[in-house]
Amino acid sequence: MFGGLDAAIERIRQCKPLPENDMRDLCDHVKHIMGEESNSQPVRSPVTVCGDIHGQFMDLLELFAQGGEVPLTSYIFMGDFVDRGHHSVETITLLFLLKAKYPHAMTLIRGNHESRQVTRVYGFYDECVRKYGNANVWKYVTDAFDFMPLSAVIDEQVFCVHGGLSPDISTVDQIRMMERKCEIPHTGSFCDLVWSDPDEIDTWKVSPRGAGWLFGHRVATEWNHANGFELICRAHQLVQEGHKYMFHDKSLVTVWSAPNYCYRCGNVATIMAFDEHLDRSVKIFHDTPMTRQQSLAQASAIQYFL
Repeated sequence: MFGGLDAAIERIRQCKPLPENDMRDLCDHVKHIMGEESNSQPVRSPVTVCGDIHGQFMDLLELFAQGGEVPLTSYIFMGDFVDRGHHSVETITLLFLLKAKYPHAMTLIRGNHESRQVTRVYGFYDECVRKYGNANVWKYVTDAFDFMPLSAVIDEQVFCVHGGLSPDISTVDQIRMMERKCEIPHTGSFCDLVWSDPDEIDTWKVSPRGAGWLFGHRVATEWNHANGFELICRAHQLVQEGHKYMFHDKSLVTVWSAPNYCYRCGNVATIMAFDEHLDRSVKIFHDTPMTRQQSLAQASAIQYFL
């Protein structure tokens, strides 16, 4: 590989993007690593689960400061690494570098923003062109997105996914059989995993997002029972308090890890740590002063949409 992972990690932690050729080599390397992983990647506890990051790079550094540095702490990131924040390039670069150096301590699940179509609209494409002068890095990274697992399972008991469930899937074995190395489809079970949301309903309802479904308590309970899970852990939805349990049996939790989302929502962020017994602890963190300074400096340049 290029000049060394340690040097590259140190460079990106200073918020300095890697050269284009290094990004090409890095993306090729993590494609190979992730391509060997399952659609539903098994992960052993202890591990810390994280929600959306959305290009808020300084807040990602704060996340590691609060949760522990890799590899002393292992992580599952449940997607939406890019778009909307000012530093999607640096965010995905650091996560890929850590994946390259510590592949078993970093699990990167695909979210609905790990998509060519979505990143053309919500900022990552434009940021790559602005920082590199062309779209090559965007292409390298989005090609690597195709190789990300669609879910992870902690100790065969906690199911982690970006969005939610699908009416076309009743067992995790069906996820393992899916073809994932492609752009996210507009409909179907692959789409549902990255787009769906829980709601206080019984079964299924059309999603107002225009993709995926809303699913209710009976769906979540039946999924957990059929697969031997005790919890669905997902991201995808802004939660002001950083995490939120749903349904009477608390069979699902949403974890959100982008504080003061879009530099204006005022929410806190959380990460959820599972110990070796799967006992859970939640760590709350706020956006950093550096994030606030950068957002003020750049807010007039980019329009953000919720």
